[in-house]
Amino acid sequence: MKSYPVVIIGAGPAGLTAGHELVKQGIKPIVLEQADKVGGISRTEMYKGYRFDIGGHRFFTKIGEVQQIWKEILGDEFIKVPRLSRIYYQSKFYNYPLSLFNTLSNLGIIQSFFILLSYLKAKLKAKLRPGPEPETFDQWVTDRFGRRLYRIFFKTYTEKVWGIPCDKIQADWAAQRIQGMSLKRAVINAVFGSQNAKSLIKEFDYPVLGPGMMWERCQEQLESKGAPVHLNTSVTRIEREGTRIKSITAQQGDETFQITGDHFISTMPVTALVHRLDPLPPAYVLEAARGLKYRDFLIVSLIIKQPDLFPDNWLYIHSPEFKVGRIQNFRNWSPAMVPEADKSCLGMEYFCSEGDDLWEMSDTDLIGLASREAVELGLGVKPGDVVDGVVIRQHKAYPVYDGEYRKHLQVLQDYLETFDNLQTVGRNGMHRYNNQDHSMLTALLAVKNILGEEHDLWNVNTERSYHEEFTKEEWPKKPLSESGTPLTPVELASPVVSKS
Repeated sequence: MKSYPVVIIGAGPAGLTAGHELVKQGIKPIVLEQADKVGGISRTEMYKGYRFDIGGHRFFTKIGEVQQIWKEILGDEFIKVPRLSRIYYQSKFYNYPLSLFNTLSNLGIIQSFFILLSYLKAKLKAKLRPGPEPETFDQWVTDRFGRRLYRIFFKTYTEKVWGIPCDKIQADWAAQRIQGMSLKRAVINAVFGSQNAKSLIKEFDYPVLGPGMMWERCQEQLESKGAPVHLNTSVTRIEREGTRIKSITAQQGDETFQITGDHFISTMPVTALVHRLDPLPPAYVLEAARGLKYRDFLIVSLIIKQPDLFPDNWLYIHSPEFKVGRIQNFRNWSPAMVPEADKSCLGMEYFCSEGDDLWEMSDTDLIGLASREAVELGLGVKPGDVVDGVVIRQHKAYPVYDGEYRKHLQVLQDYLETFDNLQTVGRNGMHRYNNQDHSMLTALLAVKNILGEEHDLWNVNTERSYHEEFTKEEWPKKPLSESGTPLTPVELASPVVSKS
């Protein structure tokens, strides 16, 4: 039986950040990862020399500590990437940020007028007959923007992403991701063009070979300093004595081994974590864990025999007649991701749930579906242009904010906070829709807690804002709450757009 000062479960951004910070403090942890590569959902996959993300991962943050870690790990191996993305809705492309001519020509003056009228009606109703706080996503958005704008820019895409009606998604989702918009300006922007385009970032950092490059390099650095990272290693049992974790049992191939530690940091899905505990938690805790749900995800990467299809980094496909939700153009993230100069690589992203029709489709059928949709969308792909493709499925990509999640998560949070030497961090470790930088921040604070400080990890994404309407020079000395950071309606309508 081996012993380590800190045992880390999971080698995604949160787990590896914890390892990186511990090594800087002279502490050598062990990291256990069940997959065959590091990075989690921020990894970079490769197929026949083509590299692609599991979604797009911009390296942009307002958190100085996170920015410093990125530079420490990867140095000058970032490139500056111009940001460009658009919405596809009802056979038309909407600029991002929304612009006057493009928006009016797409929606038409009559539609734009009715959007504004719907907004004013919602505001007047709220003023004359104020009701209770909205409980669901559709209520939250409609109260603030009017039903017409909700139906055009919010409803179809949001339901495509989550697979459930907007009236079954908690208002918490909107409050966490889009709280604090300047409502009047947002609607004016949507109808009459962005009045704030200058303050949106025009470019972002990106590792030259994709985000996985960051975490592969971090793995190398940890191992070179005596902190092992074990891949293909599943945690099967977490032994506890009261409220203290004593050891972990892990399996790597045919070998089973046990590890003891002083402190434990977990990034594995919190629903799985409580079921690995031995003795098991009380029945009500296990019941709460079973009540939490996830949205899965798959990407079909198509190799296209055309070098320049469209200029965007990514596109949002709001139109419900297409199953694809988002499309990445990897050459426009980094030319080095595409090894052949006469070809492009598109990542056709489908939001689904394990067991549903999309998830269960064969790879051949998925490649066929993605190829047909790429042609029918009018992206410059012609029949016969797709020369190859590959499918990657991602379990538990997004924690679902349904009507029951809040009470279930609170039960788990209250229970886990009773442990003396266990902290859960990252997106799945906290069942929170944290972006990469927020996941990293929870890991940094967990390490600070091990070193004797006291930080509440569960407040991270309400205390630190990550939206991009301030330039670095404009960002306040003290972090703003999310109520100080307005977003455009496109960000609202695209809840999976961020740094993932």
